[in-house]
Formats: sequence, structure tokens, C-alpha cells
Amino acid sequence: MKNKIYKSMKESTLVKGAFCILVPTLLATSSCTSKEEISKQPNIIFILADDLGYGDITPYGQKLIETPNLMKLSHEGMLFTQCYAGNTVSAPSRCVLLTGLHTGHSQVRGNKEIQPEGQAPMLADIKTFPEMLKTQGYVTGGFGKWGLGFPGSTSTPGKMGFDEFYGYNCQRMAHEYYPDHLWHNDTRVEFPENQNKQQVVYSADIIQKHALQFIRDNKDKRFFAYVACTLPHAALTPPHDSIYNHYLEKFSDNPGKAFINGDYDDSEYPHASFAAMVTRLDLYVGQIMNLLDSLNLSDNTILCFTSDNGPHLEGGADPIFFDGNGPLRGFKRDMYEGGIRVPMIVRYPNYIKADTKSDFPIAFWDMYQTFGDLAGNTEKIMSDGISILPTLFGKEGQENHKYLYWEFPQVGGRQALRVGDWKLVRNNLQNPSKTTTELYNIKEDLGEKDNLASQYPQKCEEMISMIKNVRVDNPNFPLYKNESK
Repeated sequence: MKNKIYKSMKESTLVKGAFCILVPTLLATSSCTSKEEISKQPNIIFILADDLGYGDITPYGQKLIETPNLMKLSHEGMLFTQCYAGNTVSAPSRCVLLTGLHTGHSQVRGNKEIQPEGQAPMLADIKTFPEMLKTQGYVTGGFGKWGLGFPGSTSTPGKMGFDEFYGYNCQRMAHEYYPDHLWHNDTRVEFPENQNKQQVVYSADIIQKHALQFIRDNKDKRFFAYVACTLPHAALTPPHDSIYNHYLEKFSDNPGKAFINGDYDDSEYPHASFAAMVTRLDLYVGQIMNLLDSLNLSDNTILCFTSDNGPHLEGGADPIFFDGNGPLRGFKRDMYEGGIRVPMIVRYPNYIKADTKSDFPIAFWDMYQTFGDLAGNTEKIMSDGISILPTLFGKEGQENHKYLYWEFPQVGGRQALRVGDWKLVRNNLQNPSKTTTELYNIKEDLGEKDNLASQYPQKCEEMISMIKNVRVDNPNFPLYKNESK
């Protein structure tokens, strides 16, 4: 039964996809920046936070939570103001990142649970960028949250290009920070000391420990480290250490149990807990930066930091209090900017000018092509993305996106399309009588407050018509009521 989960989707993708026709960039090889411009293939570290909002860290205007290491990283690299996640929730966003296909073409387009552990898998024949990096001589490691296949499925980390994995296979189980087990490759690692609600082994700390060890072990090789932190996703459960006590004193006006939304534990002091988790995430970033310095690897390592989607509202999280989405509208699960626009900071000394800011729009599906260029890949890549190396290196010749597209089949069915400064948002697609269409000029109206759909009906029609040509049906994640199942 499990092996049949994606059979119909594979047929739909192959028959109806025609990717090279629908999307000109899909079979592109990018050589905007020649290999001669890169002294040698750099190590690549990609840190992916979980449910961290655009405004949750100090480089993006956060006033209440302290993130000094991320501020330092931004001063040493490039900060993007228009980086878009792959989707508005975890699993599809990660699928987009690893495969280079936006959610109009990707195999995973929503959070779909598989019991007793795991999520809907990708097909065995999909090629991820870690697999591509391996062909270029990279050692690859993944640490943290997977969420793209159940144990033993076609798309466990080891089958998707990772030489080593340590963390949660199942993103649902990652809601528990004191778990009874994690996975090291295909081996289940038990934590009996956490049974019966005991809080002994904090998963985020031990995952970070393995990520740091991977860097040490491969310091003399080319490596890619995918550090998919679980912080600051609910449940709001930080260790009760000096970081937590600092915020407990700072936010002592917020006692009492948090409301429960989903399968999350209570948080007695949710403001202090959330802030402590963000600062702990910042601590992890600092540990990686310090380790690179101590191993003399900083100059030959490109370090990226971002988040998988906008800020969450679960388990007592309060993005209103912290201004977690900054000037943006919406949160996790929304197709407004607050749900999909995320922080992105990239550092690569001697190649990326320090303390710079870029307003160039980029998206998770650009990472495949970009890392391919960094690694010296010359094979054709099946991708919706473009290489952003010219922007990173301050060079001319940066290709522009023809469009940016997202879809989310849950919460009634949602989608968004951005073309230039115009953005179309559609909600309730699975109930045609309640479907809404909204049009915004992102440049003039960043907060998406002024719906221009009634003033520009032709523009709406043009963009709705365009959507038909930038997506294919996915019967396992149907977006429309009449979409084949």
C-alpha cells in the first residue's frame, strides 16, 4: 500500500508535466559565474530554522529577542530582504528546497502524515541537490528534521543523497523536544531517560552536537551540512537554563498556561520560552561560526541561514507580541508575505561583500542551481530555479525570475503568484462559491493592505490564466475540488 502512494502522481507528473515546455528554466545550465571565479569548491552549510518569522531576529528589526550571532553573520555577509520559502509549511518547503521544483511541480505540496511515524515520501527517482553535490565530490550530512518520508520509505535521507543523517525522521514527532528516540541514518537511537515525561536529553542540543562533529570529521574534505534545526517550532520547550531564566525575568508579566493548538504541551511562560528558543538557535549559529574559525574553514565555506516558513501561532507562540512577521501580513499557512517571506543571510568571505543588503527576489528553488554552480556542476539540472551567484558576488548578468509560484492544498486550498511587483493571492479554492481573488502591488504595498483586484480585473485574469501553465495536477495533494484524485 505504501509503495503505491505516489504511483498516480508520478504518472500525472510525467504525462502532464512537460516541464521543459512549461518552464524555460527547468533544463537550464547556469554558468553566470565561471568556475575560474571561485578559487575552489567551497564547503556549504545551510542552516534552516523551523517556523522562524521574518521579524523574529535582530538583523530584521527584532527588538525583544537577542540574536547577536545572527547580527554578526549579517554584518559579515549579505542579507536578503526578499527571500521566499518553498511553501508556507514545513514538508513542502523542504521538498522544494531539496529538489529545486516549486509547489506547482513538486511531489510534496502539503503536510501529509503517515502513521505511526513519518510523512508522505518523494519518489525514488527524484534527484536532490545533495545527490548532485555527491557527484562533485562532496560529503553530505543532514541534521535535524526530515519530514519527507517514513522510515524505510523511498525517500529517507540516506536514499536522497545524505551520507549521514541524525535527527527526526518525522516532523510530527519533532514537536517533542525530549523524545524517546531519534534516527542516526537508518538506526533508531533510543533515549530511555526521556520516558515517562522525563526531560533529560534535549533533542536540539544533541542534534547540534552531531552537526558540529560532522564538520570536524570532514574538515579536510569538501562537505555539505544541512542543519535543519527544530527551533523555534512548538512545543515551546526550552531547557530551563540561564537563557530561559534571562527571558523569564524579562517577560515575567506573562505567566499562566498557554492555549493548546494541535498536539503541543503546555508552556507555563510562553513569551520567555519562545524567546529562549530563538536565542538558543542563535547560539547554535554562533557555535558553527566559531568552529569554522577554529578549523580555518571560514574563508572556504558558504554559510546560509534561513527559515522554512513564516512565524507560527501554535502552543502559545505570540508573533503579535514579538512582531514576528515584521511589516508583513500573515503567518504560517498563509500565502501572504508573512507566511512565505523569510530571513536569508549568506556569508562567503572574499566573495560576498560584507555588510551588504539585497532586494533581489530569491526563492528556495534557486538553491539547487546556485549550489550546482558553486560545486562546478556542468550537468543539466531539472529545476524551476535560477543561479543567484551574480547577486551574491556583485556581478552583472543576474537572470530574473519570470514568476514565483506557491500552492497549498490544505486550509481550503490556497495559491499565490508573483510576477514583477504584482502578487495574486487566492483562497478557498476547494469551495468555488467561496473562492476569493486578491491582487497586490508588493512594491507599493508591502503589508498587502490594499486589494486591487476590482481595479485591475484584466491583470487578475492574466495571472489566473498564467497559473494554468506553471503548475501540474498532483492527485495526492489536490488543490481544486475537481482535481483528479
